[in-house]
Amino acid sequence: MKKGLVVFASFALLLASGIPAFSQAPSRSVETVMIDNFDGNDPDVTWTWNVQASRFVTEGYPIINTFEAIPNSLRLVTKADETHKVIGAKVKFDRRGDNWMEIYPEKDGKPYEIPFRGNVKSLDFWVWGANYLYFLDVLVRDADGRVHIIHCGNLAFDGWRNFVIDIPTYIRQHSRLRSGPEQMTFVGFRITTDPDEFVDDYVIYIDHFKYSTGALAYIFDGYELQKADFGDDDSKKSDKDGQ
Repeated sequence: MKKGLVVFASFALLLASGIPAFSQAPSRSVETVMIDNFDGNDPDVTWTWNVQASRFVTEGYPIINTFEAIPNSLRLVTKADETHKVIGAKVKFDRRGDNWMEIYPEKDGKPYEIPFRGNVKSLDFWVWGANYLYFLDVLVRDADGRVHIIHCGNLAFDGWRNFVIDIPTYIRQHSRLRSGPEQMTFVGFRITTDPDEFVDDYVIYIDHFKYSTGALAYIFDGYELQKADFGDDDSKKSDKDGQ
């Protein structure tokens, strides 16, 4: 009886001291992940960027390209001897109204959704505004397959401005199912015109697109077993049958 009390007291002391009784990931660990700096020198960037627009877009538009530039505020934290680039898009519409343009990642000629890691806290990027009353949104797809529109604000300003956008807590970033999506994904940027604003000549630039995340929030002891192969994978069975 006394031996049992000693063991219980030792376990209680372990919990009270703040030391975890079982191995677990530090859920408060936060890191910053660069999605794309648009300089073209990141081997992890395996996609390109494309652009599309709504039905009343002028023929030959929108246009997307990269340009040698960088926001002045970033010059102090980047290497001066490197070439820095930003991505830019230009669009014209034939009439005013509810027009929009989307800048989105692409791979092998098809739209590509960039997967996030961990539990994303916020998105961080720089935008060059032309002082038109347009509105900027970010599109993300949650772990249930639904696309969410996250409003970032208007673009009625001149020059570069840093946007830091919190991810709403109601967006499910991870599926609790083994067969569900492993993470939330980035779909694209959407620029929407105000119905009364001019639409004959608009440009926008974006740079240093990154996010802050609790990268270890969904890593637990034994995480590697979640996708273990029991030999019942249908695709592998089909390959064997075809041999």
